[in-house]
Amino acid sequence: MTANEYQEGTRVTAIYPKHVGDPAIQRLMYPVLGLASEAGELAGKLKKALRDDQCITADRYKQLFDELGDVMWYVARIADEIGFSLDDVMQNNMTKLLSRKDRGVLGGSGDNR
Repeated sequence: MTANEYQEGTRVTAIYPKHVGDPAIQRLMYPVLGLASEAGELAGKLKKALRDDQCITADRYKQLFDELGDVMWYVARIADEIGFSLDDVMQNNMTKLLSRKDRGVLGGSGDNR
């Protein structure tokens, strides 16, 4: 499965709550909040591995794997809602990172480096 095929597939499972107000904001609100929530769940799984196991067990890897899928769903939905393919998002990000690498500014902070 390609990234774009996955993105297209997420459309059939996208059920957002109905809201009033700016439709563009409403289309983004649910998946952006969902992404933040799922990223938190992913971090929580790692925190529990640190606290309870002091290592990542096979079961913890499976839990991380499952949460990562949920994160990907929301990323795909957000990309779709703003009109970009996942391939475009990934290519744009890789171009940015390789440019930073070439310029020796991978480390540090700030969007414009």
